[in-house]
Amino acid sequence: MALLAALVPVVMLAVVLALSHYEDALLPTPDTEGGPTPVSPPTTEGREPAA
Repeated sequence: MALLAALVPVVMLAVVLALSHYEDALLPTPDTEGGPTPVSPPTTEGREPAA
């Protein structure tokens, strides 16, 4: 019983640390956050103006 009481906090600490690493792997980082990459508007080169 004493062994169980000594191991439970260690196991709980290991679980918390493992979950924090798992969360870091899943959540986006600031450099990958944001919307889609901006797209430049199409060029009008070679087209005639609309009437």
